[in-house]
Amino acid sequence: MSGKDQSVVSKEALMSTKPGKQIMKQGLFKSKGYKLFNKYKEETENEFPNFAERFAKGLLNEIKSDNNPNSTQQAFADEVGSTEIILNASEIEPIKSKLESPDILKDRVLRILNSNFVKMTFPVFNALFDGAAEYSGRNDPQLRQDMVEGHILAIDLSEPMDRIVDKDEDLEYLDDYKLMNPYILKLARDKISKGGDEVLKEFEEGFKDARIGQYLDEKLKSKPTKITEEEMTLSYKKYRAVMGTAGRNMALAERPLGEIFYLGMARAAEGVGCGNEIEDSIKNGFVKIPSWPLYYSLLANDVKKGFEITLEKSNLYLQDARLAIELLPDGFSHKEFLEFLFLTVDHYNQYWYNQLQKANKWSEFESKLPK
Repeated sequence: MSGKDQSVVSKEALMSTKPGKQIMKQGLFKSKGYKLFNKYKEETENEFPNFAERFAKGLLNEIKSDNNPNSTQQAFADEVGSTEIILNASEIEPIKSKLESPDILKDRVLRILNSNFVKMTFPVFNALFDGAAEYSGRNDPQLRQDMVEGHILAIDLSEPMDRIVDKDEDLEYLDDYKLMNPYILKLARDKISKGGDEVLKEFEEGFKDARIGQYLDEKLKSKPTKITEEEMTLSYKKYRAVMGTAGRNMALAERPLGEIFYLGMARAAEGVGCGNEIEDSIKNGFVKIPSWPLYYSLLANDVKKGFEITLEKSNLYLQDARLAIELLPDGFSHKEFLEFLFLTVDHYNQYWYNQLQKANKWSEFESKLPK
């Protein structure tokens, strides 16, 4: 779950933060958390090509068998509340026939799967599912695959949608993504529904909440200096909804584990959100609208202070996530995995904050702040 940049886990990077040093120490002594984390990471690396293959095949099947792609596009626009993410009727046919080539479609699938967020969440979902399965005495490898892949597909949908809205990468493939999106959502729903009605209901509510968070982000762009704390908390709904819901559903939405997983994953995701905003600021050369760094910088009238408090905010989110660990049943098999996972989030946020200090872009940020 921790971020976008592989250099974050280099030896040098780990040595540069306190949690990073703890990660290295656990690696050295081969702690249970470290071993579990590595086991799931390796499983993901081995399984990822097969997942990509299944994803591309399923998608090809959906695209080819759709006799009315125009109404599919319209229904998707209605559901997500935006027409800018779909194709005009006249654009559909040439793109549909192009994507019916398995090689071209596979290329597009691999492009959107090339996201560290997706690669980092895979092992987390597998571990949560296994922990819950052990706790409830339920062992069903096919259900595990459906639950994990269904939620990965739903998260993966945010990649092409973000690229379409932000227009900041893959510009020549955006129309292809517009055609693919509704089918990605259908594949996700089909898999998630295998977990039963309650699981599907949780997913639908989470998906709706994520859209609310995204919609609010768009709205807040037009009034950056007037953003309230309540609106910032609502904007973070997108992180909570996506990871919290997936966590809950790895326990098939059953209490107490479903609720505990929700709490841990939702808060850890919000913590990562803070780290993302710090990282994005360095890369973009300005403070993102909306974001906690912007909100705090404007209140304090001091950008440096704004980022300092954002790091504190991320620590508060993580403290909350760690409360979830304390709520786990005695002897829960994957407790150490979660402790190690939250340590990686801690390191990620601290690492990017340190990079920001080194970059020393404060005056550049100040000059671009909304007035």
